[in-house]
Amino acid sequence: MKIKNRLSLYFSAISTIVLLIVEIVICLIFNSLIKTDFYSHLMDRATVAAQVYLEADEISADSLSHVRERYVKRLPSEVVRFYDDKNTASFIKDKDQYWTDAVINHVRKSKELEFAEGNRQTVGIYYNDNQGNFVILVSAVDEQGTKRTKDLIKGMAVLLICSMAILFLISRWFAKKSLEPIDKLIKQMHNVSAGNLSLRVDEGDGRDEISELAANFNNLLSNLENAFELQQSFVVNASHELRTPITTIIGEIEISLNKLRTPGEYQQVLRSILTDAERLNTTTTSLLELAQVDMNFTQLLVAPVAIDELIWEINDYWIAKAGKGMLIVNILNLPDDAENLQVTANKSLLTVALNNIIANAFKFSANKRVNCDLYADDKLIKITITDAGVGIPSEEHTKVFESFYRGTNGKYFQGTGVGLYVTNKIISLFNGKIDVDSTVGIGTSIVISFIR
Repeated sequence: MKIKNRLSLYFSAISTIVLLIVEIVICLIFNSLIKTDFYSHLMDRATVAAQVYLEADEISADSLSHVRERYVKRLPSEVVRFYDDKNTASFIKDKDQYWTDAVINHVRKSKELEFAEGNRQTVGIYYNDNQGNFVILVSAVDEQGTKRTKDLIKGMAVLLICSMAILFLISRWFAKKSLEPIDKLIKQMHNVSAGNLSLRVDEGDGRDEISELAANFNNLLSNLENAFELQQSFVVNASHELRTPITTIIGEIEISLNKLRTPGEYQQVLRSILTDAERLNTTTTSLLELAQVDMNFTQLLVAPVAIDELIWEINDYWIAKAGKGMLIVNILNLPDDAENLQVTANKSLLTVALNNIIANAFKFSANKRVNCDLYADDKLIKITITDAGVGIPSEEHTKVFESFYRGTNGKYFQGTGVGLYVTNKIISLFNGKIDVDSTVGIGTSIVISFIR
């Protein structure tokens, strides 16, 4: 069953139960009021009967009966009885006892009494008169009240059925409108496949759970897209980068085996093969690093990372590797709240990204000093790594982030062109931005920004 139908049924059932309880309470209250009102009528009848039969001493019994029947309208199945001190019926021609001595004595003891006998309601009063002390009992069936109660129950039943139908229609409409964004989200998700992971679903206004679901799904798509891109680039570049040195090694060995060579010529061939083997080793290492990053993307664990502490840890690493004073850390500004220095990221990957940039800065500047500037306020964290190296031509500023791309100024330096590609992927994964500001012959500044 779809959620909208289930919600409609749940809402209708709960509303119906509440409405049924309210209707039952109304019927019980109404029935109680009807009974109370009828008891009041019976009590009035008992009082009138006492006045007619006991106070009018000079009127004969037949005349009194005539007056009673003429001026006092009988109630349905009405029974009136007067009982003297001996519990004997008086005044009424019908001498049937009707009520037992126990009931009569109970009325005499209580002075006034109301009770039900099946569908009949009865009242009794104890009346003092100069003719004696009498117990007066009046009983009748409240046919009109019973009819009103039944009519009310029927009306309530019809109202309940109509309300159930209306509530179901309203709840279904409400559920449909409430779940409409999910339906749209599902339709958009159907368009996503392995061939178009670049598609993103609409996140809406970002204020409810559906927007949060869409945002999480988009993040999942981003991670999958990164993983697929890394996998595809790994296969394509591995086949290209590994084939070249292997082909060269095979060619050089075949040429050297065509005829006997002098020891010097063999040494020259071995040096060439060693160079190609070293290149092959470097390429293989880079590809393995790329595969490791791919795995980290799919098994990513993130936590708040204090950027200032991370930079000082990286500084200690480069002091041990390049020497004291080679990496100069400059703290330009820090926020008052230490939490504004934190970035939600994977510390290991973020360390790899920063170390790749710093390593390139040392390599392309022939191991000259490298500056690392940190600026942070309540809305921005910016890390700038600057070298005094060969620089990057302006038309290649975006190309350096492509996998295995090597700039025209970098072809004379050892490398594979994987470092900045991996760095860009890592920074993007943690919602950061990386920019290049470089001038050929002067140096390069890599700027990493995290906007809070």
